Amino acid sequence: MTENIPLTVKGRPFRLLDALDGAGNIADMSGSREDARPLEAVQLTVALWLFVAVIYLPVLIDRHNGEGWRSIGLDASTVFVSMIFATPLFLVFRNTIGLSLRYRALILGGMVVLTAIVQTAFDIMFTGWVANNVERAWYALPRDLSRAYGAAFNYICVFSVNLALFQLSFARRREFSQSRKLVDAQFAAQQAQLAALRFQLNPHFLLNTLNAISSMIVTNRNAEAEKMTEKLSGFLRASLASDPTELVPLEDEFGLIEEYLDIEKVRFEERLTIDIACTDEAAAIWVPSFLLQPLVENAVKYGVGRSSEPVTVKIDGRVSGGQLVITVEDDGRFSGDGGPTVGASVGLNNVRHRLEAVYGKRSSLTARALDRGFLAAIHIPI
Repeated sequence: MTENIPLTVKGRPFRLLDALDGAGNIADMSGSREDARPLEAVQLTVALWLFVAVIYLPVLIDRHNGEGWRSIGLDASTVFVSMIFATPLFLVFRNTIGLSLRYRALILGGMVVLTAIVQTAFDIMFTGWVANNVERAWYALPRDLSRAYGAAFNYICVFSVNLALFQLSFARRREFSQSRKLVDAQFAAQQAQLAALRFQLNPHFLLNTLNAISSMIVTNRNAEAEKMTEKLSGFLRASLASDPTELVPLEDEFGLIEEYLDIEKVRFEERLTIDIACTDEAAAIWVPSFLLQPLVENAVKYGVGRSSEPVTVKIDGRVSGGQLVITVEDDGRFSGDGGPTVGASVGLNNVRHRLEAVYGKRSSLTARALDRGFLAAIHIPI
């Protein structure tokens, strides 16, 4: 069962399950009614019908030649009525979102025809009312079925365009909404993975360190125990204060690694030698925080921990060929001695996933066993 992990994405509460279906895949994020915005529909409708009024203005002027601007204005006023009639058309469009394409097309097509018929009937009645009460000259305007058929066809065309504009606006809004939800889902998944990595980071190290401190206390090495406790608290404080989703200068990342190795140095004493080098150019480059921790832990666990001889852990950062190159190497293992299979360890896979999440395919992690020891190299584009 997938567990809900409380997260905040862009200031909004977000649960990973909200973005997953029952199989654990990204759920279907089809558009909802909220993506059909009434305000956008009103703006599109007003713009369309004002455009229609401008197109038909020469026709109206010719129709009312010699009657004055009042007749032209009265005839053009039906455009505003058309805007009102477009309102129920939008409501039907909005409320049919989610229906099958076939049924929705039938409903919307019928609604367009019905709206055009109602508009045509209104025009005929409006013409009669104006002729009886305002402009006697309007009696000369044709009000037969042939004009009604032509007007209805024109209205069907314009209301269809109105409907198409609704669909274009909805599709654009839906695409934006889907993209935002998908980004939120991917970001939440990455946050969950990084949070899990953070808690997965220290168990063995913490237990081993506490055991070492306990042994020091039992053997009355209190000064060493106090020193190790201070180093441990400093490292854990820095770990908890760091945000695993943020980038930090490589110099800071190396500083945290050095604190970690100082603790291990107290535990392993002369069995561990630390060699850390970083060029000034590389030190200023920003990288994901805690990126190197799994690699260094592997070097200590499989290199130093399994060797009775002194082992050197080398960490190097430099710029080469337009890339940041970071290597973690130890000389404490022979190839084939039971160390982690290249590319198979949890630590290596965690680092690969984090690199891909931040840099995509432009970054890489290579790892290989040496004649004596193990080498992991990270390449990050600058």
